[in-house]
Amino acid sequence: MLDQTIPIRQLSNGIKVVFLPVISEVAHMGVTVLGGSRYENRNEIGLAHFLEHCFFKGTKKRKTFHVLSRIDSVGGELNAFTTKEEICVYASFVKKHFDRAAELLADIVINSNFPEKEIEKEKEIILDEINSYLDSPSDRIMDDFEYYLFKDHPLGENILGTRESVTGFSQQALWSYLKRFFHTRNMAISVVGNFDEKKVMKVLEKYFSEIPGQQELSLPETFQNYQPFDIRKKESNYQSHVNIGSIAPGYEEEKERRALTLLINVLGGPALNSRLVLSIREKYGYTYSIEANYNPFKEIGYWHIYFGCDERYVDKTLRLVDKELIKLRNERFTTIQLHRAKEQYKGHLALSMESHSGLMMGLGKSALLFNQIDSTESIYKAVDELTAENLLEVANQYFSPEKLSRLIYLQKENEY
Repeated sequence: MLDQTIPIRQLSNGIKVVFLPVISEVAHMGVTVLGGSRYENRNEIGLAHFLEHCFFKGTKKRKTFHVLSRIDSVGGELNAFTTKEEICVYASFVKKHFDRAAELLADIVINSNFPEKEIEKEKEIILDEINSYLDSPSDRIMDDFEYYLFKDHPLGENILGTRESVTGFSQQALWSYLKRFFHTRNMAISVVGNFDEKKVMKVLEKYFSEIPGQQELSLPETFQNYQPFDIRKKESNYQSHVNIGSIAPGYEEEKERRALTLLINVLGGPALNSRLVLSIREKYGYTYSIEANYNPFKEIGYWHIYFGCDERYVDKTLRLVDKELIKLRNERFTTIQLHRAKEQYKGHLALSMESHSGLMMGLGKSALLFNQIDSTESIYKAVDELTAENLLEVANQYFSPEKLSRLIYLQKENEY
């Protein structure tokens, strides 16, 4: 839990630092950079993710084995991920190895040399990752939904890239991308652990101070031209897969974002008593898996409902989903319903904050996007201020039938 607003410090070169003290023998540290796949140029599709992979392939003073073993050999974990908006390299470790983890992460983001032999090997690994994703309709439909939703825009491109783009990446392309985004104005370091703040700042200053100073920020291309779609394809083997959704507010629209988050949680969040689970899985048994999610980006986002079922239940399930969306657009939450929805959402938020590694990742992104870290109390207060009228207004704005898009993967003929 974030019991108070956490200050954002800076190193001498301007890198933002967020430190959350916790009582634990395990600590977590991450370097987050605004340079995810939506920042790629048209000839760079998949390059951010490729860079993330190649970070572990050697530095000016370490070969691949030594990079991978530096933290793992003392029982820690080194990893990284790429999203549409950020790249994060991070480590989890026993707290006494904080200096070792900080030095390694700094070496990775400052001194990676991307050996050409390793680049070629990593291309094959990512091509296999692409094939794995293509082999899973339930995963592929998510990315394809984004492709149609954000047509002809970087947000619609697959983070992994394509076979053609990946095979064309070069050492020079990696260095160019690194130089463009890995600078102090675009970077945040987040640390969660049982440390003294002065020690944290001293260690980070020691290892990260040589990163280049302020540069002009590369701003992502905004998205404006959403066109609803309704697409059915024969793309699945053993069950049909369905995604329904539309555009949604981004991080910048705080009140609408919180209202939609609450609505999506009620509609099909992780709880077993969500409306979609109760009305479709529990009452009719049409599907094993049905859920609703909301994915915000900086200035825009999208919400969607996913379910997989036998083809004979697709249209029946669609009608039941529409029925639940109509209720949210037409029926104002009662005082009791609103109170329960808020308490459930706040409970889920509290549970998510039990993960110190998850907190570490969220703190870095918040520092970059908002330049502030909200306390749990302030988030709860914002949720409590939402009214039934707020929810009804947001439901009508984003759940309206003329804005809905559908992507449906039906079962292929004679597959089994």
